Amino acid sequence: MDLKIPTLLIDKTKCQANIDQMLEKASRSKAEVRPHFKTHFSADIAELYRSSGVTKCTVSSVSMATYFAEHGWNDITIAFPYNPLEAREIDALAEKIKLNILIVSEDSLKHAQASIKNHLGYFLKIDIGTHRTGINPENTKLIKSLIDQSSEQLTYRGFLAHAGHTYGARDLDSIQEIFNESTKMLTDLQNEFGGLISYGDTPSCSLMEDLSFCDEIRAGNFVFYDWMQRQIGSCDTEQIAVCLAAPVVAIHEDRHEIVVYGGGVHLSKDMIIEKDADGKDQRCFGKMVALTSGGWSTEILGSVVRLSQEHGIIKLPIRELSRMKVGDVIGILPVHSCLAADLQGYYVSTEGERVEKMIKN
Repeated sequence: MDLKIPTLLIDKTKCQANIDQMLEKASRSKAEVRPHFKTHFSADIAELYRSSGVTKCTVSSVSMATYFAEHGWNDITIAFPYNPLEAREIDALAEKIKLNILIVSEDSLKHAQASIKNHLGYFLKIDIGTHRTGINPENTKLIKSLIDQSSEQLTYRGFLAHAGHTYGARDLDSIQEIFNESTKMLTDLQNEFGGLISYGDTPSCSLMEDLSFCDEIRAGNFVFYDWMQRQIGSCDTEQIAVCLAAPVVAIHEDRHEIVVYGGGVHLSKDMIIEKDADGKDQRCFGKMVALTSGGWSTEILGSVVRLSQEHGIIKLPIRELSRMKVGDVIGILPVHSCLAADLQGYYVSTEGERVEKMIKN
């Protein structure tokens, strides 16, 4: 591959294996997979799901729903609170496909009832502990009121939840505890009010074996995985299916650092805290690996310790530093693949194929 600028590489074989693993788990749990496509933003990657029998998807915006509808996806959930300012666009899309929205308040539901003319489904977003948004599961008065307003035109579908706080966990016991709490809250609501349970976060969906409490598995990151998921324990390094190719532009032997063309606008500034060789806390924005003829190695060679807009600073042991020269192209496993993918205009597969994705307006 002739790589001259920062380029996000994808390994479609690994993507397919990750998809098939989640589908197999869902089958054992008798749950349906409605994957979140905000991880990859790509109709080409979505075809890997479709070829494995997936027919429904999740997105995080109306524009993303429109993009995937244009590529043949006709059963879509927008897993983001209903935005009244986009009512016209939502209504136009609901005329063409089976569409679900997310409701978190009486005001949102009333606006949708008054503004949407085509049939629409709605899920109630439940806050199961992430505290980003959603309805408190103990607020059964509000929940009942929102469900009671279900109609032929605007139909209640069930409860939707995302256990995002599992991303802060670093051991199986902590994720198991969050999962158990989430399961109980959602199951209690379903027993009382009915409807589906749509559940999704990559750590618990990857690590928990029995997901039969839910009707839909809505995770998305698992198609690519990333270094954060590796640290959480959701995947092995071998399962990470994306890698940023970054040219080496400077070497600073006195600091044991190299500078690559690949910064915050390519990787994002999401980071995790790790221990360095001396046991001190060190920020990590990605892990350096060697590129190979068929992709990249799984041996970790160094850490991206600083980022600016275009620059990435990688700390290396002397042994690795001595092998580097300006003009080399190295690989970086991103900390957060969803954000790294969002920043790219396209991908390049390990076979050298350009893979298109949705471009934001």
